[in-house]
Amino acid sequence: MSPSTSLSRGRLRAGDAPPRLSDAWIALAGLSAVFLFEMLDTSVLNVALPTIGRELGSSTTGLQWVSGAYAVAFGGLMLLFGAVADRVGRRRVMLAGLALLAVASLAIVAVTTTEQLIAVRVLTGVAAAMTTPGSMALAFRLFDDEGLRVRALTVISTAGLVGLAVGPTVGGFVLAVAPWQVLLLADVPIAVLAFVGIRCGVARDDAAGVRPDPVDVGGALIGTATVTGLLVTPTVLVGPATASSWGWAAVVLTVACGAGFVVRLRTARHPVVDLHLLARPLVSSGLAFKAASGLAVAGLSYLVTLQLQFAWGWPPALAAVGTLPQVVVLLAGGRLVGPFVQRVGLGRAAWVSAAAVVSGLAVFGALSRHGYVWVLLALVLVAAGMRVVGVVAGASVLTGLPSDRTSVGAALVDTSSELAGGAAVAAAGTIVAAMVTGSIATSTWTAARFETFQDALTVAGLGLAAVAAVLVVVGMLRARTADLAPSTTAPAPSTTSTPTTQEPSRA
Repeated sequence: MSPSTSLSRGRLRAGDAPPRLSDAWIALAGLSAVFLFEMLDTSVLNVALPTIGRELGSSTTGLQWVSGAYAVAFGGLMLLFGAVADRVGRRRVMLAGLALLAVASLAIVAVTTTEQLIAVRVLTGVAAAMTTPGSMALAFRLFDDEGLRVRALTVISTAGLVGLAVGPTVGGFVLAVAPWQVLLLADVPIAVLAFVGIRCGVARDDAAGVRPDPVDVGGALIGTATVTGLLVTPTVLVGPATASSWGWAAVVLTVACGAGFVVRLRTARHPVVDLHLLARPLVSSGLAFKAASGLAVAGLSYLVTLQLQFAWGWPPALAAVGTLPQVVVLLAGGRLVGPFVQRVGLGRAAWVSAAAVVSGLAVFGALSRHGYVWVLLALVLVAAGMRVVGVVAGASVLTGLPSDRTSVGAALVDTSSELAGGAAVAAAGTIVAAMVTGSIATSTWTAARFETFQDALTVAGLGLAAVAAVLVVVGMLRARTADLAPSTTAPAPSTTSTPTTQEPSRA
């Protein structure tokens, strides 16, 4: 079969470089399905939290971890699986992760307690950590042309952003006619679609494209323990007296793991994260913008659920209607991403879009208690910003890395987003649990309790907005460094590279 025939059918062989986006439609369909499940799983259960809390008798902290356990597992293990994918093969690791996703999603039918549901969410996060880094790397390396690379990243990120946006809306309507378990069972057909698309549309891993050095599994596990400790410890500290005593032990263990992780990164022959790569301005700038966006998006999604359903008593279907503006902006803004990035450049597009996301979170924190119109404005600002920032931040990071580090680079991008998102949910949940006594899912609401709950949402929203703003400033400063010294941040010269991607802040 000739290469042209292979391409016309959407199947790519090693060495094929599609001249058009449509020539790789099978591969793009599979990769888009991966991002769809990743983002759908991030958002779809938020609208169901009140229903889950009532049916499973969940505490406030339990509901927090129903939402946050996925992000913790996802972000904590992504660097490990990104490094494994660069050495074992991205396609192989992705297919294994999709198989795990299907099995974990089917396990939801046996869940009867909050703890079991959290365990299922952890397994789903592990599957996401196995699949996501390779998908971005494969999409980036699928094409030689930089314009096609950006368009390919836009296509698959669109699927993910649509999943993130429609998750609460679809979830709300589904809850009106079906049990909440259906929301996670939907991952099964998505996993099958992704598996078929990648199995049939992506060429087998090329031995020449993988790294020969070993994976620092010990360093990765210490890093995962550090991340988990950072996110879990605050919720333990604000829990009952017995849990609080364990919380201080968790503080000591987390600090020890953090110190050990830093030492490991500096001394290991093949560290799971190369600190020299993180020091590259393009890389650190993109990661800061992505972290700001991830923190704001996850924080707003969680807080909007608390506002609409717990504070205002909206049923899931009405709450679904309330999130529709976000869906409209995401879908309508797709065609504007490319022209906007081309007009202002990658660097400027990154900080403008990240600033919009942070502004949306700030609007929610300051004004959401005064009516839905402010929630609407917050949703629109966040949707407009995150429509752009995912593409430009990912492109900046991958442009700033050597070609044999793209899976780790993609893992860094999603790790920064997921860990920031997990931290946002953990922080918001901890603030609510500390300020509001009893379970928000089962306790009786009084006027005083309602006011305290609104105060907690305000504190959480403004606090998260402040942290996200700091990350945006860091991203801007690092982007300026990349603009001033492009020769030290760009990867090895390539005949296919263009000034737009080598120096994004000047584009």
